[in-house]
Amino acid sequence: MDVPVWAWIVTVAAILAMLAIDYVGHVRTPHAPTLKESAWWSLAYVAVALLFGVVVLVAWGPTYGGEYFAGYITEKSLSVDNLFVFVLIMTSFRVPREHQQRVLLIGITIALVLRTIFILAGAALIANFAWIFYVFGAFLIWTAIAQARAGTDHDDEYSENAVLRLTRKIFPTTDDYVEHRLTTTIDGKRYITPMLIVMIAIGSADLLFAVDSIPAIFGLTQETYLVFAANAFSLLGLRQLYFLVDGLLDRLVFLNYGLAAILGFIGVKLVIHALHTNELPFVNGGEHVEAIPEIPTAVSLSFIVMVLAVTTVASLYKSRREERVGASPGSDA
Repeated sequence: MDVPVWAWIVTVAAILAMLAIDYVGHVRTPHAPTLKESAWWSLAYVAVALLFGVVVLVAWGPTYGGEYFAGYITEKSLSVDNLFVFVLIMTSFRVPREHQQRVLLIGITIALVLRTIFILAGAALIANFAWIFYVFGAFLIWTAIAQARAGTDHDDEYSENAVLRLTRKIFPTTDDYVEHRLTTTIDGKRYITPMLIVMIAIGSADLLFAVDSIPAIFGLTQETYLVFAANAFSLLGLRQLYFLVDGLLDRLVFLNYGLAAILGFIGVKLVIHALHTNELPFVNGGEHVEAIPEIPTAVSLSFIVMVLAVTTVASLYKSRREERVGASPGSDA
């Protein structure tokens, strides 16, 4: 895939413009967005991401277009799972509703920068070490098994990671929020507020999620441009999606199983690709192993869409059925 420099510049400029709209137009005045506002802006961001996919389809052909859509859908579905943790973080830090937009946006911006570094590092590894596909594939299969074992369980409490504990240890922190300020001065001494702490929590939590999502998307496309774009567009709409599905997350009871199936599928796809590009001397004498055909992009995209559709429908059906049983006369509700 030959991507000219100007295409990179235009794409990055568009992403920065979308971020600027968020910073200037949405979070400048603290407020809790309505369901209607969240829905419209979520649709707008999805539309931009889909339009970009159409451009890729027309400019570089259906193969790369399919890889982008498969990557974007996968990243978007994984980001929904991230929202469970975001809810726990917001609840744990008791973030006022009107300030949650700012927290999410700055946390997502931090995550976007860190993920870009991850993507460049991953691309460099792939370019120099073909065997890295074995590592990515094995890691995704292991992650899929862990995800499936987790089942419908989600932790009810958020525990601070090492980054947050170190931040609190080094910098003096206020107990209460000071409007939307990140730092404040008390008796001539500078303190950081819980607002900054929770932003670091969101950013560092999303960075941990990148450990799963970056290998996953490299299993669908090895084009750095598509990996970067799919990640960026999935992250940019995450703030609006948070407020849109905040009350629906508990209904997606089978989401972990769906994500496990997708990650496992991509893990197997990566291992097969690794066999086709094998250079390890202790595997088939260093020769390529092509007995198992590689999985086409169209099959990957179809599988991902089908799994997400079945997972969502089954989750909503189960939740609605439990609500009906719980609300029926004589039940224990």
